[in-house]
Amino acid sequence: MYKHAMQKILLGITLTTLSYISSSVPTIPLSVIFGNPEKTLPAISPDGKQLAYCAPHNGVLNIWVKTLGTDDARVVTHEAHHGILAYTWSSQGPQLLYKQDNNGDENFHIFSVDLETGAIKDLTPFAGVKVEILTLNKKFPDEALILMNKRDPRLFDVYKLNYVTGDLLLVEENPGTIIWWLADGNFTVRAAIANNPDVSQTLLVKHGGKDEPWQPALELEFEDTLKDELYCGLLAFSKDGKDLFINSSFGHNTRSLSRFNLETHRSTLIATDDIYDCTSVIFNDDTGEPDIVFCQKERLYGTAYGHQATKDLTFIKNLSTGDLNYIKKSDDGSLWVVGFLYDNKSQDYYLYRPNQQKAEFLWSSRPELDTYQLATTQPISLQSRDGLTLHGYLTCPLDKELKNMPVVLLVHGGPFSRDKWGFAPEVQWLANRGYACLQINFRGSAGYGKKFLAGGNGEYAGKMHDDLIDAVQWAINTGIADPERIAIYGGSYGGYAALVGATFTPDVFCCAVDIVGPSSLLTTIQTMPPYWARAPWEKRMGSLTDIEFLKSRSPLYKIDNIKIPLMIAQGAHDVRVRQSESEQIVAALQKKGIPHEYLLFKDEGHGFKRPENRMIFYEAAEKFLEKNMR
Repeated sequence: MYKHAMQKILLGITLTTLSYISSSVPTIPLSVIFGNPEKTLPAISPDGKQLAYCAPHNGVLNIWVKTLGTDDARVVTHEAHHGILAYTWSSQGPQLLYKQDNNGDENFHIFSVDLETGAIKDLTPFAGVKVEILTLNKKFPDEALILMNKRDPRLFDVYKLNYVTGDLLLVEENPGTIIWWLADGNFTVRAAIANNPDVSQTLLVKHGGKDEPWQPALELEFEDTLKDELYCGLLAFSKDGKDLFINSSFGHNTRSLSRFNLETHRSTLIATDDIYDCTSVIFNDDTGEPDIVFCQKERLYGTAYGHQATKDLTFIKNLSTGDLNYIKKSDDGSLWVVGFLYDNKSQDYYLYRPNQQKAEFLWSSRPELDTYQLATTQPISLQSRDGLTLHGYLTCPLDKELKNMPVVLLVHGGPFSRDKWGFAPEVQWLANRGYACLQINFRGSAGYGKKFLAGGNGEYAGKMHDDLIDAVQWAINTGIADPERIAIYGGSYGGYAALVGATFTPDVFCCAVDIVGPSSLLTTIQTMPPYWARAPWEKRMGSLTDIEFLKSRSPLYKIDNIKIPLMIAQGAHDVRVRQSESEQIVAALQKKGIPHEYLLFKDEGHGFKRPENRMIFYEAAEKFLEKNMR
């Protein structure tokens, strides 16, 4: 399907030497790859005596609790439809808090489960309202600060929730611009991030109590924002409440950890990297200072600060060859749960006792999967047609020579996200089925600094897509890819990219798979959730004042260019990419008589959480790829 008359693109190549195993590799069942983990997300109770984790109960992920050192594990929640993927111990311990929405509509409620009585309560039983936990504090053992858009669906106010009595108290009413809040060690909300009309942001602070007026402390340009589509860089107050720890590209190209003084408004740099963003921080529970700062490079790297943190990190790293990507502690810090990520096996968890410098293995999250031989993932880099260095990953089948292979270009979502090294079910599924899986962090991806991120502004279906095509050309130039057997596949933005591949560059790909991807930038912006700030998205995608531009970058308006089969999958409750995005392009495909398959899941949102639905989708996708790539 690839047109050799296409303009030749010269690419610089950096590729770790790859080998192949000339042996037959057993087929891994879809249920093993895409089913629920056996045990995952462990967390120690505040008193260090119990361990909670998520595990299936009647086929659905629920929360289990066990006493450390015993075999008394018991299920404490009873979700029968959508599994629980986020929970936390309450500050006092007898309660666990978890969030759950309705079939993927993202209107999360906060639930509590009392471990002594077994009672489960919906603490925010408000229809059509989205709730998030802002923070817990062991000084206030019965309470949580939460964010809720109950008063106005566009805005999140701060409430104090007593999760024992269920009482709610409005603490901070949103004046209309604030998109995030931060409380100090005394449970007082003293920092906030406000969006400005010109898509810049202002850091607002209070120096004293609740009733003090907000004062601007730092003005941030759009590319330096503390809160964006990916994560929040407003991290924590210092122990004395005089400083803020922020992770921002303010004054740097990459996101860097700094200490910001509230009186002088001066920043002191703590951690930075010239190429990659700092991504997360582990703070010391006693001092409030940063212990470990993580940076997502080709792999995930942690740097320790201070003697004890260095000692802990050195010991933990020696437990495994994987990437340390998970740390949960007891209140007194005497027990840690740590987790390691691998490319060719499932996550491992250990229980670490820092005072004794001892650790014990807890479990692998998917032990059945680990009985199979999985493919390895290799970091790659290449040069785009305009000289930009692009980073990514290549995962190849174990039993195939790396020559003239069928390749699936797997495009990440966001797009303000990035592909990372580590176990990914779709990647292993594709490699096990005989496809080379190519992932590329195109411009506009997060993690490589603000210049790289800003390179995607206004470049949907433009230079962002050029980067993907350059990666395809790289795979052809290296001899890895068969030009006639290259598919494009992705979810969310990756789904949009798949549709762009089918409509803007139809001669490059032999087929396309779109999962919850926008078909029109215009209607995507118009139907965003009310609590999403629209202006930053228009800065990235294109302005509603230029409708023709948005249409020119939308696959919906280039249906006539399609020459390849399409597969489209959608969740009916998706609030990010509405069902109408898939419906309108499916209707256009039907009208034109273009071959396609369409799967609509009526009990899903932005992605497929239920194992039954995942099995239906991946069985269909497997047949689709087999039919169109062999």
